[in-house]
Amino acid sequence: MAQGALIEDKESDIGALDGILGFHIRLAHGAVYRHFTETFAELGLTQKQVSVLWLVADHPGISQIEVGKRLQMDRATTMTIVNRLQDREYLRRQRSEDDGRKQELFLTAEGEATLVGAKSCIAEHEAWLKSRFSDKEIEKLVELLARIHD
Repeated sequence: MAQGALIEDKESDIGALDGILGFHIRLAHGAVYRHFTETFAELGLTQKQVSVLWLVADHPGISQIEVGKRLQMDRATTMTIVNRLQDREYLRRQRSEDDGRKQELFLTAEGEATLVGAKSCIAEHEAWLKSRFSDKEIEKLVELLARIHD
């Protein structure tokens, strides 16, 4: 074995960590997150912000509380994200006519345009991610991951 190969083997040897599932999930999450961040750099949006925009677009008038529930975020995180998106004029709040305690959310024209760009970035990101798997593997991977997060 060449000297360079020995050095590379030593640098990539993670020992017993190689058998830890959570460690591999963390590495995979890190790789996906880094690629997402690079893909979305120009838009200046986080994964959670994009998710909120998309959910509001799919469900105009959805309450802020419901957004948090569906995206599994606590109230403080949801409020911070909605505030930031509203400050950027991507979302607008409106008091619910049915329940005055609830805030309904709607995309603005600027939010709709930004979401179009975000969906393009997501398509690029998804293509990068899916290129590592067959269609059958993707289906199985989603099924397996759902067991963890559901």
